[in-house]
Amino acid sequence: MDQLTAHLDRGWDLAQSGDARGAVESARRALELSPDSPEAYNLLGYAAALDGDFDEALEAYQQALALDDGYVEAMLSAAEVLLHPVRDFEQAVELCDRVLELSDYDDEILDAQLLKFDAYWAMGEDDEARKVVKRLPRGPFESPAQSFLVARACIEVGEFERARPLLQAALEGDPGNSETSYYAGLLAEADGDLPRASMHFLRTRQLEAALGLPPWSPNEQAFSMFVERATAELPPEQHDRLRHAQVFVVDLPGPEAVVDGVDVRAMVLIDVLASPSELNVADGSRIRVFLYAMNILRTAGSIDAVEATIRDAIARELEALQGDARDTHHAS
Repeated sequence: MDQLTAHLDRGWDLAQSGDARGAVESARRALELSPDSPEAYNLLGYAAALDGDFDEALEAYQQALALDDGYVEAMLSAAEVLLHPVRDFEQAVELCDRVLELSDYDDEILDAQLLKFDAYWAMGEDDEARKVVKRLPRGPFESPAQSFLVARACIEVGEFERARPLLQAALEGDPGNSETSYYAGLLAEADGDLPRASMHFLRTRQLEAALGLPPWSPNEQAFSMFVERATAELPPEQHDRLRHAQVFVVDLPGPEAVVDGVDVRAMVLIDVLASPSELNVADGSRIRVFLYAMNILRTAGSIDAVEATIRDAIARELEALQGDARDTHHAS
């Protein structure tokens, strides 16, 4: 084995074990040996994304494609970053279309179709997303991950019966996947089986708590600073309402909250110690704000997006509460 291959293999091993910094270092050493290696740039992109540096990741993928314009793996990886957290959905679709034109491999074609579905769904292009789902293979699939991803797409568009056997295969093939457990809970909810849904959501919570925080996570002091700045950026009425609120930062919703119907992936929960119709009272101490750090960081995807994610999540929750207050007022 030559030195370049050794650095690449070690880098991928480190990346798969979650050591983003070590993988970046291996990629850079590979590039020192071979500055024109698209494989080394592809590894660098993957490791940088794992470390939360998505600008560097995209630059690395672009360099890999400049060196090899038919490098499908780099196209798919770049499309994933463009989807989340960059949210450049149109460019992600373009990359997926390039893969579909170039590749004859079933796995690559399926990956491109699934990423294209995610992009259309995120853009609100529901009809286009449904067209992609109808073109997805029916399975069965060898990989539990593929079974889950196709099942997830089917659930999103309401094709529950098509999703059931695929989701069951994913649960059996990879019982430690929190995504699979979460969507099993959503499917149980759609069936009206709330006890089974709670079981799956509690399992999701257990698995995601075990995963811990991403490697790029801010420390407690920095997270508190993001919270302060995020609330300061709220519209004046919302900011005033939270001026004296009690704010609690915890990792995830508690098990009792999940069983009571709180989404295990909720980012914010605002508890009003009054009836919804009294929400406009000036006494903000009657409001408690629970921020769920793991869910916020998962949604943000990078440290640069944490503050905006907190602000937007709080704003949405306050708007929902205000709507409840209006509904209560009209009902009375």
